[in-house]
Amino acid sequence: MPFALIGFFVALNSSQHLGLGNWSPFRSTGSLSNLNHHYSSDSLLFKLMTGANPYKSVGLYFILVILCMVFARSAAMAFNRYLDRKWDALNPRTAIREIPKGIITPKNALLFTTVNCILFITATWFINKICFFLSPVALAVVLGYSYTKRFTPLCHLILGLGLSLAPIGAYLAVTGVFHWLPILFSFAVLFWVSGFDIIYALQDVEFDQSQNLYSIPAWLGKEKALRVSEILHLLSATCVVFAGRFGHFGVLYWIGVLIFIGCLVYQHSIVKPTDLRRVNIAFMTTNGIASVVFAIFVIADLFVSF
Repeated sequence: MPFALIGFFVALNSSQHLGLGNWSPFRSTGSLSNLNHHYSSDSLLFKLMTGANPYKSVGLYFILVILCMVFARSAAMAFNRYLDRKWDALNPRTAIREIPKGIITPKNALLFTTVNCILFITATWFINKICFFLSPVALAVVLGYSYTKRFTPLCHLILGLGLSLAPIGAYLAVTGVFHWLPILFSFAVLFWVSGFDIIYALQDVEFDQSQNLYSIPAWLGKEKALRVSEILHLLSATCVVFAGRFGHFGVLYWIGVLIFIGCLVYQHSIVKPTDLRRVNIAFMTTNGIASVVFAIFVIADLFVSF
């Protein structure tokens, strides 16, 4: 979600970088003759630059983007629980989940997944054409991840790919076009998520090996898996640095970068191959802080430049 918000507000700010003037709730300036060359005519930014009510339009699209994130994530999580219910019941760590405990039936989990998929596609219909046409692709990635532990140790990268759609998806919602800046943020998410998912998977090495399930820790061992995670997080840090240079961000952005990278370093300092007691702190707490704080500083930097 935080990176989706980054994509959304970066897109609102994009008219300045393209030399088309600027918009704000108080003004809309710049040449409109070239707008069609930069934005789709059904995009939010095109509407704003051609005189649409900014409060109503931005508010509506913001809600739609949030709903898309909620529906897609809900569908992905429910489908993962549905598909992995057999292994969740056998794994002592996951046996307390809702389906193994009988709190939710597999049928209801699948129904919940289906409803959220329909709601996701419906929400994209109200955004713009490109988001609507790409919505099945997004669902294929986020739902398809759940199958990957059955045949590839690169499943962590597929999870990262699914979540990396957030910034570019939000950017498309506003502009209707692709751009390198949100793609850099998407790569940052891909490497960041893949890296911390490897850390999380350290807890299940023995179980995954006993059930012929795939993961990088089960494939390479805990120590080498942590090295792979470190490399992925180094790549993530590199992406946010390049994004900062490419997007000409200010001081607040770079403060956010330092905090984000600091959180990456910290989580690797508290997880060791022989000591996994603080995996949940690294996986949930540290990464939650990293993404939320980074997004706050990025968005604040964008507002300063409006």
